[in-house]
Amino acid sequence: MAALTTLDTTELQTQVRGPIVRPADAGYDEARRVYNAMHDRRPALIVRAAGVADVLATVRFATAQGLGLAVRGGSHSVPGFGTCDGGLVLDLGRMRGIRVDPERRTVRAEGGCTWGDLNHATCAFGLATTGGVVSTTGIGGLTLGGGMGYLARRCGLSCDNLLSADVVTADGRLVTCDARRHADLFWAIRGGGGNFGVVTSFELGLHPVGDIVGGPTFYPLDGGVLRGYRDFMGRAPVDVGAVCAVTLAPPLPFLPDAWHGKPVVAVIACWTGPAADGPKALAPLRDWGPVIGAHVGPMPYPVLNSLFDDLVPAGLQQYWKASFVRELADDAIAAHLEHGARVPCIESGTFLFPIDGACHEVAGDATAFAYRDATFSVVIAGAWPDPRDNERNVAWVRRYHEALRPFSAEGGYVNFMSADDADRVRANYGRNYERLTAIKRRYDPDNLFRMNQNIAP
Repeated sequence: MAALTTLDTTELQTQVRGPIVRPADAGYDEARRVYNAMHDRRPALIVRAAGVADVLATVRFATAQGLGLAVRGGSHSVPGFGTCDGGLVLDLGRMRGIRVDPERRTVRAEGGCTWGDLNHATCAFGLATTGGVVSTTGIGGLTLGGGMGYLARRCGLSCDNLLSADVVTADGRLVTCDARRHADLFWAIRGGGGNFGVVTSFELGLHPVGDIVGGPTFYPLDGGVLRGYRDFMGRAPVDVGAVCAVTLAPPLPFLPDAWHGKPVVAVIACWTGPAADGPKALAPLRDWGPVIGAHVGPMPYPVLNSLFDDLVPAGLQQYWKASFVRELADDAIAAHLEHGARVPCIESGTFLFPIDGACHEVAGDATAFAYRDATFSVVIAGAWPDPRDNERNVAWVRRYHEALRPFSAEGGYVNFMSADDADRVRANYGRNYERLTAIKRRYDPDNLFRMNQNIAP
């Protein structure tokens, strides 16, 4: 790795308008901090890009200096891919411009936007698109890896709604890709992660979504609840989105004090059909078992998307494992009950994201997201505040994951993978891996963009 001289960084500063943060600068510790506090890394340089010109200059600089390059959007990467030791961090967090076209039902958003930013802008027009379940998540990483959320069954994955993207490639060019221009690159960035360049803006299709009927319902940890959820989702109309969680009951005012911190199943529902039909559509949720407490009703979609932001703030220790499942078998439910009873803290849990409905209407080779035959994406999301608990909490995630392995597909969702999942990369991309490798060789033959679930050229 080349050493950075004063001349080198001074020359870069003349080419960028955003601030450059160096290790000796007063704001360095804040600038290097990422969402997952498990990654306490010290980059040689952090560029807080103000626009596309800054991204172009930074990518060219990293190539010329032989520096490792970490690209940061919302900084939610659990493996810590938005930072590095001794390399260069390209922080897009200042690039948060958004323009909604309500007539075309599209939005153009810069690469540093979060889903909170985007949902706020589109909600004003009664529009939305699929995007996560925590509003502080960046739109970039989530969309590039596929993109799941409450609207997926009705609207498809985030990447299914991507219409075009501006991408800075490894050779320092800005290209616009869509179904006609650089179609191979456009195919690859819809599920292939950050392997192919820095996406500086996304054009996404929008859908009519005004106020939704939804919110969480909590039950005791019981197999009947999980079977009820499985069977209901198998026949529910696509206007129903519902994420299921095996976790500990948080100290919410509508939950009895005696249940706080106890193992529970929570189903967070989202009905996007006519509001008057919402109570009837979601009525089956009360048939699966005793309801400890619920907070379900009409609300703007952005409220639902941010409901659990305070439960998982930046600064926690995080370690995740993930898999796809084609069915939620009874034996798998038994494993959820066994290991769900041992959830170590309120911030942790296992989450089942349904990916049927509109997600199944897209062919498995139409985008780089390969698992179109999966019914659920499962993530065991370990999160806790005290690093002294790392060993115990990581062990819980790994044991739980191993217990589910016999009932899971070989691969999992790339955005839910941890840093020690590099051996699963081929399986995660499934039958699309070879095609992705060829496109990687075309656009990034020297693997500049390697701080990700990496597709080696």
